[in-house]
Amino acid sequence: MKKAEVIAPTGNAASLRAAVDAGADAVYLGFNDATNARNFEGLNFTPDELADSIKYLKSRGRKFFVAINTFPQAGTYHKWYKAVDRSVELGADAIIIANLGVLRYARERYPDANLHLSTQASASNYESINFYRRHFGIRRVVLPRVLTVPEIKELIERTEVEVEVFALGGLCINVEGRCYLSSFVTGASTNTEGACSPSRFVRFNAEPDGGMSIRLNNVLLNRLSATETSPYPTCCKGRYLMPDDGAAAYAFEEPESLNVLPIVPGLIEAGVAAFKIEGRQRTKTYVSAMTNVMREAVDSYYRNPAAYTVRPEWSAKVVATFEGTKETVGPYLVK
Repeated sequence: MKKAEVIAPTGNAASLRAAVDAGADAVYLGFNDATNARNFEGLNFTPDELADSIKYLKSRGRKFFVAINTFPQAGTYHKWYKAVDRSVELGADAIIIANLGVLRYARERYPDANLHLSTQASASNYESINFYRRHFGIRRVVLPRVLTVPEIKELIERTEVEVEVFALGGLCINVEGRCYLSSFVTGASTNTEGACSPSRFVRFNAEPDGGMSIRLNNVLLNRLSATETSPYPTCCKGRYLMPDDGAAAYAFEEPESLNVLPIVPGLIEAGVAAFKIEGRQRTKTYVSAMTNVMREAVDSYYRNPAAYTVRPEWSAKVVATFEGTKETVGPYLVK
């Protein structure tokens, strides 16, 4: 059985080196424009910056995947095509694509390119995955975070496409690739601009009581006490006034992060090909810590599957760096 890979997020050269040094089999990244779904100011790579980082990757036998996982609008498709061209020119080991038109361009222009289907395509059943394989020759799909482990196992049994799942980091509770929630507040959407809460709209303001208020485009999303941690301000992680008692509560999602460490054996035995860590917008410290934990967990399973257990130091490390400092297995164990 082929060993499951550890795929780490990299938003800059420092994070890329941290991921490699921590044991990632591959990193995924994006260009500094709207073609990728972590299009934050000061993040991502120019082609020249990436060329230098590739040398470091290749000298250590690691791979890099380029995410081109947003959706071009009328008259802008040439930017997405150019991103595909750049990826091929740089020697990307895989290109992660969500849009049908971009997939078609990549496959027709580069017949031998290794294409992965992004989670933004929201392909969550084997029929849709096999459709993408038949028409665009995809070799791997990144599953949206909506399936249980038994559902993933059945899906894998019915397709020849490799399956990659999210393992640590952010948990999106919306239908991936179909969310326009923040666009009602900012006019910008992850699907088109690459960030559901672009930093130019975000304001953190200190309050007289020592707490903090968080606004997105001048809309109050949250007010935190001095002892509460701050999630990144997205509409789905804001507090809202409840109609029954008027109290402020997390109506969509509490700030918490995905952690599959307890179910690594079940996912590997289901046939998962890769574990993906979320967080290209996070620090190199986060990238290093999460990659190191995931590397140790996967290696621990393969050394002795029957003896696998979550080590206390793993749990301490992930909770210390998670957004909101709470963890969940998400839908993977839903009955």
